[in-house]
Amino acid sequence: MRVLVVDDEAPARERLKSLLTALPGVECVGEAGDGAAALSAAREQNPDVVLLDIRMPGMDGMAAAHELAQLTPAPAVIFTTAYSEHALEAFDAQALDYLLKPVRRERLQRALERAHGRGGEKSEVGDEAYLLSRLHGRELRVPVAEVRYFQAADKYVSAYYMDNGETIEAILEESLKSLEDRFGEALVRIHRNALVSRNYLRGIEQRADGVHVALLSGVEGRPEISRRHVAEIRRLLKGE
Repeated sequence: MRVLVVDDEAPARERLKSLLTALPGVECVGEAGDGAAALSAAREQNPDVVLLDIRMPGMDGMAAAHELAQLTPAPAVIFTTAYSEHALEAFDAQALDYLLKPVRRERLQRALERAHGRGGEKSEVGDEAYLLSRLHGRELRVPVAEVRYFQAADKYVSAYYMDNGETIEAILEESLKSLEDRFGEALVRIHRNALVSRNYLRGIEQRADGVHVALLSGVEGRPEISRRHVAEIRRLLKGE
């Protein structure tokens, strides 16, 4: 896997390159200190993945990501940033993942593994599939088969699942895009900030304010369905 490292701070680039060196099958093919230089390097080196900082002088990471998406073939973009508030904007830019600094080797490896498999078939959810939630020093295994829906907020993604008849909310380090790539056959997108399980989707309800929400078995939460997805969800419920 060919990786381009982009960050305006040299120490941050060196750290990422050091992490990449320790990963099998991964090659750092170049580095850049701003968005314009990243585009030039990407055109020359044709990387599979770009590790991209967001706040940089000149062309920032968001603008660069949109330009990178126009390349053929387009590299996968994984944002590496110290700022969590850009997460939703990052996924709108079709980022594969969003890593907060200091980037951990294990987290980077998982993101690169997803990038490696992004061209393959999306996976069904088996009973053995788990996600890991880390919060306040506590680690929790989340059974994907029990998740009713995933919802992104400003700084994180929450998984809502059932455990012994109780609805549990778990905070994840995953992005909605990466979850969709991994479990796309079992999930359906209903909003830019929400994915629901096909197995637990039971209906649509229209609130008094005209907003449509998804009805899911086993949970009280009713995530919003954006207008562009309403017709698609109706067809899905009809079995079309």
